[in-house]
Amino acid sequence: MRLSPLLALTPLLGALSLGTAGAAPVLSAQSIIVNPVQTSLSVRVWTDRGSGTQAPAYAVGERIRLYASVNQDAYVYLFNVDPQGQVDLVLPNQYQSGGNFVKANTTRTFPAAGDPFTFDIAGPAGLNKVLALASLKPLDLGQIATFRSQQSSFATVSVQGQQQLAQALSIVVNPLPQTSWVSDTAFYTVATRREQAAPLQTPSPAPTTTTPSRGTPIQQPPRTAQALSVTVQPLPNVREWKATVQGRSLQAVYDEYAARLKAEGFAQASRRDTGNHIRGEFRKGSARAELEVKQKGKKADYEVKVERR
Repeated sequence: MRLSPLLALTPLLGALSLGTAGAAPVLSAQSIIVNPVQTSLSVRVWTDRGSGTQAPAYAVGERIRLYASVNQDAYVYLFNVDPQGQVDLVLPNQYQSGGNFVKANTTRTFPAAGDPFTFDIAGPAGLNKVLALASLKPLDLGQIATFRSQQSSFATVSVQGQQQLAQALSIVVNPLPQTSWVSDTAFYTVATRREQAAPLQTPSPAPTTTTPSRGTPIQQPPRTAQALSVTVQPLPNVREWKATVQGRSLQAVYDEYAARLKAEGFAQASRRDTGNHIRGEFRKGSARAELEVKQKGKKADYEVKVERR
């Protein structure tokens, strides 16, 4: 994969500037959107096949992991643009543990070890771009992507093509202080044949992580868009299942396990919040499931219970 930290600062010749003066976001053929103002904030994005002079190749069916790092605490948004212009909001999503907040001088992996899903290459063949947009404040992407369906744990993106994405994002970041956001772009290629997916000759070492267990794939896994598909680890298919997990908040833990039920085809019928306790009812035809998440004491430990009926 070609890591391109300089692209976030240097727009290519012929880039189209939006708005007045030189401080408006810039649309770039390579970097999608660039902040022309020098910022102390920086973001990097790359794939699990390192970096070099060529975009790394992946065959259909292979897994891919994305990495991002920032030099200041920031919110990171990841978009994938495939060769046909299909735009996918990879992050945030309702499966990712830890959300899209990244601490300074740390590297986050998407999906992270222990997350209940994997990113799998699904096609079409050709060059893909992964845009990382980092902001010191959360961004309102409501006009770009929304979680419209109870069944979807990845957002529905309302823009198509790199230029529309760049124009929409320029509107989103326009109200922000000019020095509070920055972007970077990574590249990878979906190969037409497996033998084309050779490692780069001069890869940069990627962070060492443990690949999460894939589990038993759901028959029709939810898809992000065309380039990537998502395989989700289903919850144990038993009448009653309990576990104690760690998480950053009660809401985040509930969202993760609710998303796993939705991936099985359940839709949330009701929800009740009581202090440190969230209970949700889910339905799939005649099948019923109840999800309960409770905080244990003042620690970041949560008791999760799923009961099927």
